[in-house]
Amino acid sequence: MATIDLGKVKLVWRGTYSGSFNYVPDDVVYYVDGSVGSSYICIANSTGNAPSSGGSLHASWNYLAKGQSTSPTTTQGDIIVRGASADGRLAIGAAGEALKVNSAGNGLEYGSAAVIKKIHSFEYASRTGGNNNANVNQFTWTSGFQPLDPVNNSFWIDGSVPVNAANQDYCGFGLRFERSGGSYNDFNGYGVQYVDQSQSHMSFYGYNFVYGGNFDGAGTYTIYHRTYSGSSHVDAFAPNSTDDGRLNAQTRGFLQIIEFKNP
Repeated sequence: MATIDLGKVKLVWRGTYSGSFNYVPDDVVYYVDGSVGSSYICIANSTGNAPSSGGSLHASWNYLAKGQSTSPTTTQGDIIVRGASADGRLAIGAAGEALKVNSAGNGLEYGSAAVIKKIHSFEYASRTGGNNNANVNQFTWTSGFQPLDPVNNSFWIDGSVPVNAANQDYCGFGLRFERSGGSYNDFNGYGVQYVDQSQSHMSFYGYNFVYGGNFDGAGTYTIYHRTYSGSSHVDAFAPNSTDDGRLNAQTRGFLQIIEFKNP
């Protein structure tokens, strides 16, 4: 009677891989490649050929069950980042630091970064007649501006107010920040409006600048819209229907101050 060689009828567990053992197809081993432990099945006679290296299989082996690398993290707050050739641990930064790209542009690190600390917003919605004299506080934006850190933070100041220009062609203006019980900071010339006299009844006065200097210490500030030159000032700030019947609602100005911290 003829004999039929069925070969192996089941997988053969050979334990941890050994470089000196002669493996044949259907042998199964456990092997740690780097930090990843996996089980492999032999698909061709093999001696001294590790099942994989750097995640790449040898031609005589296939994965039976591929493992997962051991986490490099050790401490709460750690994150895993890709290094030059492998995943690695990036320890949590100090309080207040931000995750950012390093100076070489090839990795991540924790460090100081520009951060918005607070957005201060104010509205002005009360018609005020213009004063034609120089160095006059024309109206008050707020008497309650409280910067978080007026010495170390920077401030992006942006705002505009509608005006009834009434054929006035020029006005030099800006802002005054005056601390209660203290001194003041003037921003003379931080806003200038030229108006075409043929189209000069309704217009906007605006400011948009960054201040990185020091205010007069902690406290509460009053912010004024201030003119610094005489003559040719507007008839009204935040005009309404008394200026033009086509205005069916009180106009409004808005001032926004973004307080931020540079790295």
